[in-house]
Amino acid sequence: MAITARHSTTLALAHALSAAESGFPVIPLSPSKLPALRSPHRNEPGSGATSGQRAGGPGMCRGECGLPGHGVHDATTDPAAVRALFAAAPWATGYGIACGRAPHHLIGVDLDVTPTTAASAHSRAGDHAGDHAGGSNSAPDPTPDSVAALQQLAFQHLFTLPETVVVLTPSGGRHIWLSGPAGITVPNSAGRLAPGIDVRGAGGYLVGPGSVTARGAYRLAPGSAGLTPAPCPRALLRLLTPPERGRHSGPGGHRGRPAQGHGLVQFVLAAHAGQRNTRLFWAACRAYEHGFGDSLLETLVDAAVRTGLTEREARATIASASRLTAGPA
Repeated sequence: MAITARHSTTLALAHALSAAESGFPVIPLSPSKLPALRSPHRNEPGSGATSGQRAGGPGMCRGECGLPGHGVHDATTDPAAVRALFAAAPWATGYGIACGRAPHHLIGVDLDVTPTTAASAHSRAGDHAGDHAGGSNSAPDPTPDSVAALQQLAFQHLFTLPETVVVLTPSGGRHIWLSGPAGITVPNSAGRLAPGIDVRGAGGYLVGPGSVTARGAYRLAPGSAGLTPAPCPRALLRLLTPPERGRHSGPGGHRGRPAQGHGLVQFVLAAHAGQRNTRLFWAACRAYEHGFGDSLLETLVDAAVRTGLTEREARATIASASRLTAGPA
């Protein structure tokens, strides 16, 4: 077991160094796909979280303290720094690639497996952090719903996805890598673009190909080797960027677009007896993972209560999701 773990760490470091050499800022990841290094501020008064990414007080540090353990803010292309990060995290079996950073300004379009399948798999595997996307070594296709949704968007908005890097992930879906223009910030989102489609942008990261997680390995799709992220089509980029201020049509968000987290709320509302907590936990993890868990908290509580959970149960489940996604397990 120890030999296998060391082998996975060695491979992860090799893949991470290769990615860094190509201009992709990287960080080591634990088998749970979370940053492998815990925040140096986790025990400081007022930190409120185990990660330096999403907390008030000391948690607002983005690495200015000079210590590792600030999640995606640690990401670097410097080979010596990459080796130092992995040396500090010998349990790492994968690596993350920071999105939105020069020179590629990477954008990840994540085609998910069906939510029901993903939630069930998370429950069985104990991977409560929520999956980033699908794809496996036996490579079943992503859910037809997510593929059809992306195709429908392309048809409606008159764009074609270019030939680009595609990464298959262990759950049955895939990550499509695109590059964005400098000066344009693409935010992370879950289900805002369409059901089953998540987006990784500034402040987020993608699990790099060659990483090994608790659920399996991430790998390049056939034909992706040697490719670089293709420019994001302009029409798609417009869909991925936030609406202009002053053009909102009320509390529901921009006219014609679902509010952030709408898909996650609908996922919770569709829960039946026996799956309410699992669905709520999964949705809350995704929301916190994408950086809008706190703002969606009350809406998720309301949705969970409508399915039959008590408010106390709902808040406890969401609090557990918040703690788990705040840092590596």
